[in-house]
Amino acid sequence: MRKRMEIKDIKNKIVALATIGSDGKPHNIAVELNSFENNKVVITNNEMKTTVENIKSNPYVSLVYWKGDDGVRIDGKVEYFDSGKWLDFVKGLPENKGFAANGALVIEVNKITKLG
Repeated sequence: MRKRMEIKDIKNKIVALATIGSDGKPHNIAVELNSFENNKVVITNNEMKTTVENIKSNPYVSLVYWKGDDGVRIDGKVEYFDSGKWLDFVKGLPENKGFAANGALVIEVNKITKLG
């Protein structure tokens, strides 16, 4: 019997991040999920111009990660931080060494759906 994927298994994995712009059009990018704790997902903004613009007009996002036959979708509401403790947090992550770390997306998780 194979082990089902758990949410903790996607930390530091590449996930798809979907947003909706003020024009109603979807936008999807691949990002690394930096942290998943206390019902919050943290993602670094290194070069997310369109994504940041989209979340200013619509703070609801969806993340999807898939491996083999298992997947997970995480839906939530995002806040964007370009200063303060969340920016300091992502700037201090080893995986951001050498990158801009312009801001932090902090997603309050509303729903987790297992796929597959």
